Amino acid sequence: QVQLVESGGGLVQPGGSLKLSCAASGIILSRHTMAWYRQAPGKQREFVADTLRVGATVYADSVKGRFTISRDNAKNTVYLQMDSLKPEDTAVYSCNTNPPQGRWGQGTQVTVSS
Repeated sequence: QVQLVESGGGLVQPGGSLKLSCAASGIILSRHTMAWYRQAPGKQREFVADTLRVGATVYADSVKGRFTISRDNAKNTVYLQMDSLKPEDTAVYSCNTNPPQGRWGQGTQVTVSS
């Protein structure tokens, strides 16, 4: 059974930074493309970024240049470094494979507000 546990969210001022973590079990992350997604209240979940097995990365236009996705295969964990945060980044952030599969975790809330 795949289990994904997100953490690291919180309240941050515009222009601030956060680093999210996604700890995985029941899946070997090095064998999968892993991605971060986000969903704001009343809106559809959207793709944020992913990292391929070969190390290449892809970012949504809305976050490119501000966010960095990475992975630590030894820890079976995926990260999302979020810099220069904007209020429109406010959402629940979740990790999953790309394409997503199985159950979604609870995600971690990121709120960007002054």
